[in-house]
Amino acid sequence: MRLGLVLLLAAISPISAAPTQTLNANLIVTQLERNYGPRAGKRATAWFNTMRAAQHLSERDKLTEVNRFFNLFTFIDDIKLWGESNYWATPLEFIGASGGDCEDFSIAKYFTLLQIGVPEDKLRIAMVKAKTVDQYHMVLTYYETPGSVPLVLDNLDPQIKPATQRRDLVPVYSFNGKQLWLNKQKGQGELAGSAKRLKKWNDLTHRLEVDRLRQPKIKLE
Repeated sequence: MRLGLVLLLAAISPISAAPTQTLNANLIVTQLERNYGPRAGKRATAWFNTMRAAQHLSERDKLTEVNRFFNLFTFIDDIKLWGESNYWATPLEFIGASGGDCEDFSIAKYFTLLQIGVPEDKLRIAMVKAKTVDQYHMVLTYYETPGSVPLVLDNLDPQIKPATQRRDLVPVYSFNGKQLWLNKQKGQGELAGSAKRLKKWNDLTHRLEVDRLRQPKIKLE
């Protein structure tokens, strides 16, 4: 969770992956096995099974299934796993390594929910201050309607709750693949421009392909 407050501006545009593009399950499973070992392939297979089973569920049930699946992964600081203090792993790297820190949980949930049909406009990755640990922290939020109180998907608290029930979290900013918001309350926040302003997000979207997998510094299994 040692994220620091990163809001670095980037001068280049990201290469955006289409959120609902068809994923090649066989290729992904094979590549994860090759890069991270046989158990990584099994996790990738379980991920595809989870997405397949959740495809026709209600949006709320999709949140529950995806949140449950990824909260089974191991929490570990970036410096230990990747050798740098604030590395945003792609969903495939997170699954391959079998763990990550709070931004990796949130990013993996975000892209998975997009893949199974939750609209991008309803999802935001949110930087917050977690008062219980006195650190910056990242969660995924879901807005059923534009004006509704968001639901929070978190690895610290596995139960999905409205933001108004998460008094331990102080919102700072949030974003999705389109927009960036500065948050002053547990609601919509103030629109602050394009998500392209986030350098870490731009870097992440450049690395989403299966042929750009990074090796962790340590093995978790």
